[in-house]
Amino acid sequence: MAGAVTLPARADLSALRRRYETELLESVVPFWTRHSPDRVNGGYFNCLDRDGSVYDTTKFGWLQGRQVWMLAKLYRTVDQRPEWLELALSGARFLRERCLLPGGRMPFSMTADGRAVYVQRKIFTECFYVLALAELSRAAGDPSLLREAEEELERVWSWAFDWTKVGRPSYPGETPKRSLAVPMILLNLIEEVTDGDPRRYSAEVEECIRLVRLHVKKDTRRVHEYVAPDGSLIDSPDGRLLNPGHAIEAGWFLQHWARRLGREDLSREAVDIVRWSFAEGWDQVHGGLSYFLDAGGLSPLPLESSMKLWWPHAEALYAHLLDYSITREAADWEAFQRTDAWTFSHFPDPKYGEWYGYLDRRGEVTHRFKGGPYKGCFHVPRALWLCWRLLQRLEAEA
Repeated sequence: MAGAVTLPARADLSALRRRYETELLESVVPFWTRHSPDRVNGGYFNCLDRDGSVYDTTKFGWLQGRQVWMLAKLYRTVDQRPEWLELALSGARFLRERCLLPGGRMPFSMTADGRAVYVQRKIFTECFYVLALAELSRAAGDPSLLREAEEELERVWSWAFDWTKVGRPSYPGETPKRSLAVPMILLNLIEEVTDGDPRRYSAEVEECIRLVRLHVKKDTRRVHEYVAPDGSLIDSPDGRLLNPGHAIEAGWFLQHWARRLGREDLSREAVDIVRWSFAEGWDQVHGGLSYFLDAGGLSPLPLESSMKLWWPHAEALYAHLLDYSITREAADWEAFQRTDAWTFSHFPDPKYGEWYGYLDRRGEVTHRFKGGPYKGCFHVPRALWLCWRLLQRLEAEA
């Protein structure tokens, strides 16, 4: 099968590059810059209906941070449009001046004017606050923001492996387990805070790589979402849970570090993680990536398991293209083409712009909104931006 795949010519790469550029800059980003800004309180409305109208003024801290990061990144790396920087600054001011809680905590949700509604006993909202400050510091030329990002990263690291420090209770009957989400997001934070220079955090990077690898089972070619503290498997629904999109995202996070550190062994492992997770997660009947699977072939407990969500497909687009840029192997190009074809025929909304987020197993839209508590200005524009930049490089090399 792999040998039958035609590898891309320069003209193919040029057409792809133009399509990704158009989708990013003429559909996705304009949707958010047009509809999400809160001109009264600052920051962004996150709950946007199909046409961009606001259906709930509740804001979500991690989506605020993600959008600050995205807009600042676009300003710094694509085009210095004043609107992008102004909107990024508005989001950061909203978080820093209205939302930040004592001790560096950030609410998961807040009112339109920034009053806390709910503070999770997790670390992820704070993680995206770190990303926001780090990228905005470079876009705005403000070193003080980077110092704040570094201070917040220290706090996040101190909380990351013991959530009782952020108020999560611990009970005697709990099964001890590690979550893949923690080391992979920390790898991403360090990459963004250091802008690619890992020397200050070299020990932390190596520890996160070690922890991610605990979830990778080469004998079964699987990446488990949860494992025991020593990396052994847990015989429970949590222990059998596979999240193909999450594993694929972890794969490209690892790949970035592998290339930066000159680690060919890690690079090959990262390629394998993406390939294995894609092969297992791809729905052979209806196409697209299933959200959750059970490693034992049982029914996964999450009721949305068979659904097709926007973000795993966005992550797979970049992960496959990144792997192809390294391996130049037909298997990676075919996986990219398959993901690209299914994604662009199901998620984008040609009438109002941006992408739908939630489809059923057959690929039919189940929720028409474009933004909600978990979907914001992040996975889609980030993947489009990453793919567009990589396609530019591949086109130049063709």
